[in-house]
Amino acid sequence: MKKLIIGCHLSATLGYKGMINTALKIGASTFQFFTRNPQGGSKAKPLDLDDINAYNEISKINNFGPIVAHAPYTMNLAGLDSTREFGIRIMKEDLERLNYVDNVYYNFHPGSHVSFSEEEGINRIIDALNECVDSKDGVLVLLETMAGKGTEIGRNFYQIKKILENVNYPNRFGVTLDTCHVFDSGYDIRDSLKEVIDEFDRVIGLDKLKAIHLNDSKNELGSRKDRHEVLGGGKITLRALIDLVKYEPLHDLPFILETHQDL
Repeated sequence: MKKLIIGCHLSATLGYKGMINTALKIGASTFQFFTRNPQGGSKAKPLDLDDINAYNEISKINNFGPIVAHAPYTMNLAGLDSTREFGIRIMKEDLERLNYVDNVYYNFHPGSHVSFSEEEGINRIIDALNECVDSKDGVLVLLETMAGKGTEIGRNFYQIKKILENVNYPNRFGVTLDTCHVFDSGYDIRDSLKEVIDEFDRVIGLDKLKAIHLNDSKNELGSRKDRHEVLGGGKITLRALIDLVKYEPLHDLPFILETHQDL
């Protein structure tokens, strides 16, 4: 029987050792954390290599993970020059720091094209990623599927496909599927899960799907609003989310619960 890799979002203030011990205590086999202040992000806390080494040892002993490091929300690789340059600097720093951590993915929101056309925004993301990821070796970088609020890029599989097809080192990249986001963007994972996953496989390739953000949604299908809800409290429904976790093609992926919920 395949291992179920499921966990929640934890506070990085615990340190790596504190986070993995908390996860193990609640029976989780993965977790997610922000690399720095999600609404700020200009400065990360100093690296504690003793803490990281302790985490790596505990992780190995417990066959733990993979875990997911989430970039700050303030990153926008499709934005205006100053915002984009900030995002590039943050991503470079985060990827360098994460090289010390075993079995970790780096998840980020692709960005919003704001003052540019959709095509220009996508090209700005591609160019930024090629600047940040300049080697075939290193941490796997995951583009998160988005709800399509405003000028968000990543609201459909074709936008993500275009980015993945044009990066210099495609083997360094994958995708995180956020259940709330894809539902809000119009993919009916509630009543047509197989069809949605088949479309993902056809457009992007299921081998590129590396993680799941497991969230219900406050909104109706296709609302493009992005408001998470606790599991079973929203429009996707608990039944559909259980079906998704049990869906055979998604086994062996880390499932991250992002809403506050009793575990």
